[in-house]
Amino acid sequence: MSMRSHYCGLVTEALMGQTVTLCGWVNRRRDHGGVIFVDVRDREGYVQVVCDPDRADMFKAAEGLRNEFCIQIKGLVRARPEGTTNDSLKSGKIEILCHELTVLNPSVTPPFLLDDDNLSETTRLTHRVLDLRRPYMQNNLMLRYKVAMEVRKFLDDNGFIDIETPMLTKSTPEGARDYLVPSRVHDGHFFALPQSPQLFKQLLMVAGYDRYYQITKCFRDEDLRADRQPEFTQIDIETSFLGEQEIRDMFQGMISSVFKKVLSIDLGEFPVMAYSEAMHRFGSDKPDLRVKMEFTELTDIMGEVEFKVFSTPATTPGGRVVALRVPGGSDISRGEIDGYTEFVKIYGAKGLAWIKVNEVAKGRDGLQSPIVKNLHDAAIAEILKRTNAQDGDILFFGADKAKVVNDSIGALRLKIGHSEFAKKSGLFENRWAPMWVVDFPMFEYDEESQR
Repeated sequence: MSMRSHYCGLVTEALMGQTVTLCGWVNRRRDHGGVIFVDVRDREGYVQVVCDPDRADMFKAAEGLRNEFCIQIKGLVRARPEGTTNDSLKSGKIEILCHELTVLNPSVTPPFLLDDDNLSETTRLTHRVLDLRRPYMQNNLMLRYKVAMEVRKFLDDNGFIDIETPMLTKSTPEGARDYLVPSRVHDGHFFALPQSPQLFKQLLMVAGYDRYYQITKCFRDEDLRADRQPEFTQIDIETSFLGEQEIRDMFQGMISSVFKKVLSIDLGEFPVMAYSEAMHRFGSDKPDLRVKMEFTELTDIMGEVEFKVFSTPATTPGGRVVALRVPGGSDISRGEIDGYTEFVKIYGAKGLAWIKVNEVAKGRDGLQSPIVKNLHDAAIAEILKRTNAQDGDILFFGADKAKVVNDSIGALRLKIGHSEFAKKSGLFENRWAPMWVVDFPMFEYDEESQR
């Protein structure tokens, strides 16, 4: 006989009146005056089990249950009493009347509650097996599995074949440092782990395999960063005889399909933006379109102002002056502005000029800032016009080499855009916002060689 007939989280009202056998972990035990309720958990979710005192042996076992005991139960699926249903669970309309209960493995008291979301990394890694039991982690791993499956289905339907490339190979000149594996039979020689299957997939294309993919491990001996790990998994794809537009259409279809089937999210059509436009409007080659703020170009009007901080970059080749308008930002305190000033210095900026717009109609007199006195009336009028500044806004200015301005004000845009202030003010739209950025330059500009 099978140890279980169903997963806990998949028992629904469709099984009403049937006897089921379940295995899982005790998530909670609640004693309600003679009746014991046990929430049993497995990878698919939760189910409520009711233990009544009519079956003495079973009830005695239920009294001894504690969190994380591994148990097997056999019981009858019945409807929950009216008013006690839980719509957030698949099994929320039913409960299991327990007939038999077997403790497969008792547990000592866990060092933390599994539904605690505020765990330190040290605690999580010390008790890794318990961390992996947490619904949050289990959902992540299930999501990863579903994404990989949908990618495989899509690529298979579009004629791609999965070819496994070697892990132990010769070191090749790529961007990162290799992980090396010493050879036992060739003393002093080493294999390298692949940074990516780049050379292999190019060989396969030349050999005529036409369409190839791998969901493969890559290894790079690099320092840890927020978006960089020593090993990671990438979806590696190579195809032949397709133009740029055809490639974009195909992989937009793949991404949209994955989101639709895994998360039930319709991404719609992806906007397309040239690299030059993205840098001009957002200072980034991967602009976050959820943030409803963008740069206003002021370089052409700042060449003749007395304020050297603005005029020098405006008249220097490769210099740039921009404004970032924050609607309703006059509520931002001086302390927060000082914090933003220190923040942009990380990206090479020397400081952060700002103007609070109290009353547009008054022109110069309606502005609050130490820099206003250094700007002539024509420049002020043009700044207000181009930025479309309204009463209660604040304008932040970046003035330096174009790269410094793009990096610093681009980062400031995101920092403000993801703040609680922005979310309350409607400057941040909580959605998925994919886009294609095209026409990247072949090389970065080199300051030394001026090319």
